[in-house]
Amino acid sequence: METKQFQAESKRLLEMMVHSIYSQKDIFLRELISNASDAIDKIYYKALTDDSISFNKDDYYIRIETNKDNRTLTVKDTGIGMTKEELESNLGTIAKSGSLDFKNEVEMKDGQEIIGQFGVGFYSSFMIADKVTVFTRALHSDEGYKWESDGEEGYSIEPYDKQDVGTEIIIQLKENAEEVNYDEYLEEHKLKSIIKKYSDFIRYPIKMEVTEQEPQEDNEEEVVDVIEDQTINSMVPIWRKNKQELTDEDYESFYQEKHFGFDKPLSHLHISVDGMVRFQSILYIPEQLPFNYYSQDFEKGLELYSNGVLIMDKCADLLPDHFSFARGIVDSEDLSLNISREILQQDHQVKLIAKNIEKKVKNHLLSMLKNDRDKYEKFYDAFGRQIKFGVYSDFGANKDKLKDLLLFYSSSEQKLASLKEYVERMPEDQEHIYYATGESHDRIEKLPQTELVKDKGYEILYFTDEVDEFAIKMLMNYDDKEFKNVSSGDLDLEDEETKKEAEKQKEEHKDLLAEMKEMLGNKVKDVKLSTRLKTHPVCLSAEGDVSIEMEKVLKQMPDNQNIEANKVLEINSKHDIFQSLVHAHGSDKDKVKLYTNILYNQALLIEGLPIEDPVALTNDMCKVMV
Repeated sequence: METKQFQAESKRLLEMMVHSIYSQKDIFLRELISNASDAIDKIYYKALTDDSISFNKDDYYIRIETNKDNRTLTVKDTGIGMTKEELESNLGTIAKSGSLDFKNEVEMKDGQEIIGQFGVGFYSSFMIADKVTVFTRALHSDEGYKWESDGEEGYSIEPYDKQDVGTEIIIQLKENAEEVNYDEYLEEHKLKSIIKKYSDFIRYPIKMEVTEQEPQEDNEEEVVDVIEDQTINSMVPIWRKNKQELTDEDYESFYQEKHFGFDKPLSHLHISVDGMVRFQSILYIPEQLPFNYYSQDFEKGLELYSNGVLIMDKCADLLPDHFSFARGIVDSEDLSLNISREILQQDHQVKLIAKNIEKKVKNHLLSMLKNDRDKYEKFYDAFGRQIKFGVYSDFGANKDKLKDLLLFYSSSEQKLASLKEYVERMPEDQEHIYYATGESHDRIEKLPQTELVKDKGYEILYFTDEVDEFAIKMLMNYDDKEFKNVSSGDLDLEDEETKKEAEKQKEEHKDLLAEMKEMLGNKVKDVKLSTRLKTHPVCLSAEGDVSIEMEKVLKQMPDNQNIEANKVLEINSKHDIFQSLVHAHGSDKDKVKLYTNILYNQALLIEGLPIEDPVALTNDMCKVMV
């Protein structure tokens, strides 16, 4: 028996591949099963053009066997097998792929693909093996061969009397180490879990003897161990079934089986694309927000398969952040795999799939909004905040994609409304989309700043999420209608007569207003008479890009840069309190200061802003009461 050296590859290359390319030892079984599936596929494709070969699918399978006494794990297949030359070519050269050569020779039919396009997968077995032995006999060959290697410098090949066509790979496990228990790969539950995770949808049965407990015939209270030959994998993935044959219960069952969530899916998409890139997908919109959704522990991503073989548990590149709530799988025949099935090339194919998925999810949500409003509002209650973050993030790069998915509470409808619905209801004379910010709908409803807008009969959108106004500032407008905060410096809603009266009053009381501004110092940018107040005595408005609500949000952030809004104290000139100010002006400066401080603190309370000196406020109020 002659020992041959690996062609052009060194021991270092093998070590690097085994210890670096694959991040988890479990996937050696995925690779060997995928290779076995390829071997059966090759007989199938040859049978399509060779009448002398009959292909009965029931005769083809993959078998997993263990021997705990000898500490060996065996993977058998009834596939095409290998000749001596193919053994040398495929197993003697690292990264040489018989599957890739075969793919180039044969035109694939029925939409099927050879899974293994690179020859590295076989060598992943050396992650757990001291020695690997391969027995094989090729189709139409009377001779069998034995290939053996310890994964060091080389391998040996010698004739072997194998009775059946196919390949048998025997792995002699490494000795257990302190950090690794290699014996676990002899346990039924471990092997079953690996097969179900990575190879559940291989096209051929993966068989294994499994120990089951059954009641004794003569005493049902006691159980006995019974060895059963079971098929471990389900073979046909749900996403390859006809949609018309599947029920909502089928999709829900798959959701639970894959442990996508503890809830029921709110909705699902079954996607089949046959274009520039082919893929199939089942996506779910969860019903509930995952407990860790807004934490660093949450991982977005979809399960990624290549021809039914799991490549990645969570492929984050397939989902944009604004749709990170989606759960499900993607299976593509066209993925480019680099060396191993773990390492994806970030190429045109992946980007095409991701772009297609983003479009499908968006259209599905728009359809829910239009045709199943209750379901969409339930989704929005859970994940609407993420949509808003999507509008705001990346400098608004996705705002046009997401703007029609936004909902806000409406002052006139007393329920959630889309921006499209708001604009369609706007009176002809209304130029802006008005909004108000606050901690709750009830708090916003009572805001003094809303009086003038409501008096004009205009609808107001209520923003209660801290991200709402940031998102709207990034959006800027909808259908050419700009957004305007009811607390912004100048609403410009007054008629000409009101404007003239306001200018007259401003001029008449300019000394009083200047005196009040001086008393408040840098707490406010200005003090002025309000044209927006009807019944309330006082309010705060803001000039510039930073609103009062935005100031509160920014101050709560870890990197607080003490950014403040340019606050303006507005006084209702028609309110009795202003007449008291006018009366005190010129005769009792202390009373003007007293009233000014009380009014300013009242305005802070209305906005939910902290009062600098609560004791001083209570003392001021007591002085007024005396």
